[in-house]
Amino acid sequence: MANVGQGLVPMIEVWRGERLESLHHGHAVICDGSGAIVDAWGNPGAVIYPRSSCKMIQALPLLESGAGAGLSARQLALACASHQGARMHVEAVDRWLDDLGMNETDLRCGAHEPSDRDERNRLICSGDSACQLHNNCSGKHAGFLTLNRHLGGGPEYVEPDHPVQRAVRAAFEEVTGEDSPGFGIDGCSAPNFACTLGGLARAMAAFSAADAGGDRRAQAMVRLREAMIEHPDMVAGEGRACTELMRAMGGAAAIKTGADAVFVAILPRHKLGIALKIADGGTRGAEAAIVALLVRAGVLDAGHPAARKRLGGPLTNWRGKVTGEMRLTSGFPD
Repeated sequence: MANVGQGLVPMIEVWRGERLESLHHGHAVICDGSGAIVDAWGNPGAVIYPRSSCKMIQALPLLESGAGAGLSARQLALACASHQGARMHVEAVDRWLDDLGMNETDLRCGAHEPSDRDERNRLICSGDSACQLHNNCSGKHAGFLTLNRHLGGGPEYVEPDHPVQRAVRAAFEEVTGEDSPGFGIDGCSAPNFACTLGGLARAMAAFSAADAGGDRRAQAMVRLREAMIEHPDMVAGEGRACTELMRAMGGAAAIKTGADAVFVAILPRHKLGIALKIADGGTRGAEAAIVALLVRAGVLDAGHPAARKRLGGPLTNWRGKVTGEMRLTSGFPD
C-alpha cells in the first residue's frame, strides 16, 4: 500500500511553462469486494462529506423498499445524477413527478440556473425563470418523493428526522460499515452524512461486488450501477466528466463526482471501489486524480480524448496556444 496512514499527499501538478504553478493534495482509497483496503494514498480515516458522490447510496432505500420497483433504468440513473439541467433532464424529472401525481412544487431541492448552455439560453430568450426541475439534484429528489409516498411520510422529506432520511442514514451506515459522526446540509437541502474516505470506498466496493442473484440490497446495487453505466448522459450531461469518462470506459465502471472535489468509482469487473478527495475542493484536481486511478486500474485508456482532456493533454489559452500541462506527482498513483 502507498502512503497509508499519512496525511495529505501531493497528487496533481499544474505547470505553466517551465514553472510549477499549482499542486493539488488529497487522499484516495481503493477497496476490494470484501471491504478490505488494497491501496491508499494519504489517510483512509480522513472524515469527509461525500456530497453528491454518494447518491447511489441515497437511492438504495428507494429500491430496497420496493417503492422503485417499476422505475426505468433511465429514472434510476437520474436518481443518482448531478445533472446539468438540460432539457432532457428537466423533462424526465417533470414526467416522473407527473406519474406520481405531483409537480415541481413538491420538490424541496430549491431552484438554480441550469449549467446546460442551451437550456440557459432558452430561459433567457423566453423570459422564463429557472425552477426546481433545473436543480442538479432534482432526480434524486424525485426518488425521495417516490420513497416518501411508499413510506407515508410528511411533505418535508429533507428533514433529518424524516422517515426518508432515516432510511437513507441506515443504508449509508450499513454499506460504509461505520456509524456516521454527523451530517451537514447539502446544497439541495438534504442531509449529507459524514464518513471516512475508507468507508466510502468500502461502499463503492460493495456496489462493485454485488450480484444480481444476491439479496435485495445486492439486487438494488446492481440495478443502480448498471443504470448509471447504461445512461451516462442522465448522470451528468454533455461535456461533463462523469458522462464522458463512463462513455470512454465502455461499461467498465460507474463513476460519480461530488461537490468540493470528491470522486468515486465502481469497477464491477474488478470488484473494486475507489474514493478520493482533493483537499482544496478544486474540480480539476479531482477529475485528474480519478482519471489517474482509472488508468491505473486498466479500465480507461490514458490516450482517450476524455482522459487527456483532464490529465496528460496540453493546457491552452483562449487563442489555442499551449500554456502548460497537468501532471501526476512522482508518488501518485504508483
